[in-house]
Amino acid sequence: MQELLQKVGELLLGSIPTLILFIVLVVAYQILVQGPLSRTLKERRARTAGAVEEAQKAIAAAEAKATDYAARLRHARAEIFKVRESRLKQWAQERDAQLDVARKSAGARVTDAKAALQAEGGAARKTLMASSSELVEQVVRAVMPAAAGGTR
Repeated sequence: MQELLQKVGELLLGSIPTLILFIVLVVAYQILVQGPLSRTLKERRARTAGAVEEAQKAIAAAEAKATDYAARLRHARAEIFKVRESRLKQWAQERDAQLDVARKSAGARVTDAKAALQAEGGAARKTLMASSSELVEQVVRAVMPAAAGGTR
C-alpha cells in the first residue's frame, strides 16, 4: 500500500506542472477570450435592444402622425362640407331673391299691361261712342231718304 501511495504521490507531483499550466490556460482564456466575448455580446444585445426600442418609438411616432393626419383630414373634410353647405344656402337665397325680383317685375309688368289694356279699352269705347253717334247719323241719313221715297 505504501507503494501505491508513493505512486499516487509521484503522479500528483508529476501532474502539478500540468495543473498549473491548465490553471494558467483557464485564466488566460478568461482574460483573453471570455471577457472580450462577453463584452461584445453585451454590447450587441444593448444595440439590438436599443434598435428595437428605437424601431418601436419610430412606429409609435408614425402611428401618432397617421392619427394626426387622419384627424386633420377629417377636420378639413368637415370644413369643406360646411363651406359647401353655406355656399349652397347662399346660392339658394340669391336664387330666391332673384326669383322674387323677377316675380315682382313680372307682376308690375302685368299690372302695367292691364292698366294699358284698360286705358286702350276706355279710349276705344270713347272712340266707339263718338263714332257711333256719327254712324247713327249716317245710317239715319242713308235710310231716311230711301224710306221717304227720295234718291240718294
